[in-house]
Amino acid sequence: MKTIEYKNIDEVMYTYEHKSGLKCFVVPKKGYSKKFATFATHYGSINSEFIVPGENEITRVPDGIAHFLEHKLFEQKDGSVMDKFSQLGSNPNAYTSFAQTAYLFSCTDKFDENFKLLLDYVQNPYITEESVEKEKDIIGQEIRMYDDNANWRVFFNLLGAFYEKNPVRIDIAGTIESIGKINKDILYKCYNTFYHPSNMIVVVVGDVDASKVFEQINQSITVSSAKPEIERIFPDESDNINKSYVEQELAVSMPLFQMGYKDTGFCSKGIECLMRETTVKILLEMIMGRSSKLYNELYNEGLINSSFEFDYSIEENYAYSAFGGESKDPIKVKER
Repeated sequence: MKTIEYKNIDEVMYTYEHKSGLKCFVVPKKGYSKKFATFATHYGSINSEFIVPGENEITRVPDGIAHFLEHKLFEQKDGSVMDKFSQLGSNPNAYTSFAQTAYLFSCTDKFDENFKLLLDYVQNPYITEESVEKEKDIIGQEIRMYDDNANWRVFFNLLGAFYEKNPVRIDIAGTIESIGKINKDILYKCYNTFYHPSNMIVVVVGDVDASKVFEQINQSITVSSAKPEIERIFPDESDNINKSYVEQELAVSMPLFQMGYKDTGFCSKGIECLMRETTVKILLEMIMGRSSKLYNELYNEGLINSSFEFDYSIEENYAYSAFGGESKDPIKVKER
């Protein structure tokens, strides 16, 4: 166990690497009533092409499979994981993003039992062909719902304007057609590839004893050796944008817009990546944050409202800034 002190903000973080390669982090918060834990894998919707360690051929899987797998892990042979967390009085959740899938919970009591449940169910998938077919209907409804969500559509239209081939332009849940190709064997192959502890992290925050947390991890993680790094395959993408303008008609009370900048030539790993992300976010705050001249001019002219927001995202094969919201005249906002 290593200790990292952040004296400027009076914080301490304890780190530990399990023999399986699992990286573990604990941030103690003495006196806090809530405790939080996350078990996450470096695997998201953009990882649709890869080479499994020990193999030579590229594996290609249907779009949306990372999100599909997240759904399936909540179903265990002996019942729903959600029901088990509920009986323990905790609040569980999970999400799939472009590059990560995370499973988490918060609780005020019975942390050890909740933490054991988190570690156990993520390591023990139970998938049948029958349950896969049932899940296709559930996720299909989710996809159709997002197809009608104006904020979701305007965001992915922006990504489609940035990128011609990059999988980040594809909805995280995939499409009705792509999830129709998913089966039990493909799900298990993706699980066995990306859910190895060496591709995962555990983060715990709250009034906990770091040594006890790490001991519980040692007891729950049965894998005894690390795995070689997964080779992730991404298509070559031009530095140029794919389209300069995209418009779609949906039922909204006021037009929605997104615009931004496609970033290129960036370092996507380590401290340099974090520094770039922090720097760009600070610059965006200075240029268009709520105390900036630009924001107040646009707001006072009625061209934007409180829905206006911005962000910068950077991962291993893409980076972009995006900003937008509601506007009675998005073109005028663009011209400013």
